[in-house]
Amino acid sequence: MELLKNCPSCNSTSYKTRINGYDYFLSNEEFIIVECNECGLNFTNPRPGIADSVRFYDSADYISHDTSKKGLLTLVYTYARNFMLRKKLSIVEGYSKGKNILDIGCGTGEFLNFCKKKGLETYGVELNRKPRETAAKNFGLDIREKIVDFPAEKHMFDCITLWHVLEHIHELAPTIESIKNHLKPDGALIIALPNCSSWDALHYKKFWAAYDLPRHLYHFNKKSFTKFLGIHQFKIIKILPQVLDSYYISLLSEKYKSGKNNLIKAILNGAISNFKAGNSETGYSSQIYILHPEIS
Repeated sequence: MELLKNCPSCNSTSYKTRINGYDYFLSNEEFIIVECNECGLNFTNPRPGIADSVRFYDSADYISHDTSKKGLLTLVYTYARNFMLRKKLSIVEGYSKGKNILDIGCGTGEFLNFCKKKGLETYGVELNRKPRETAAKNFGLDIREKIVDFPAEKHMFDCITLWHVLEHIHELAPTIESIKNHLKPDGALIIALPNCSSWDALHYKKFWAAYDLPRHLYHFNKKSFTKFLGIHQFKIIKILPQVLDSYYISLLSEKYKSGKNNLIKAILNGAISNFKAGNSETGYSSQIYILHPEIS
């Protein structure tokens, strides 16, 4: 395990324990979430190193990479993903020039393939070999292991997207700097993140599925994410809700909490979370941030 002495966002050495939780999805190992006393970022500490982290994804049930499995959770996830393909493209087209796009953490490439069919020039980054090869084989996509594998002198992008990916990346600051170096001055960076200040996060506490320990290394809210962006010269243009996420996260959280699916309670709590988000500053269970680089 890797113990961080400094906050990954602001580099402060002052933090406190916030949550003692578990990897309810796979290993049942215990992990700690701490909160930075300076910028407010919540982060998993200690955390698996890059090499060790692979085993926490090694499951046929990790459906972000494999939807061949059957069951209620897979059905809900697959429906939401198909709906979001159209939604994501509309966001890209609405907030960027959208001529070419780089999707970081593209998985098996469904979103990029959807964009490709709509006429966009598409590129992807995927750390894991199996989904990267699947994307190339099934869709003929240009998928590489790291963003630096696309030389900036040849590849500058109108839009770069990270759909629930940033919270997984060990090298947080270097990654956002590489993104900045690959984004055109008038380009758009689109990042979707869980929101640890949402009603469902506060309701489920350590059982909140979007903590996803230890795969999620960082647990942002609007305040801590805004501070992180300021350090790296990005500004928020718009925040969009991911309304469906509260239902899926509540469904998983109910399973982690009680050991069984409870669809009715999940729908109720998902609806409450969305209602509360629409009437407060705490925000939705998951949110999409539309960002532009600050021009100095």
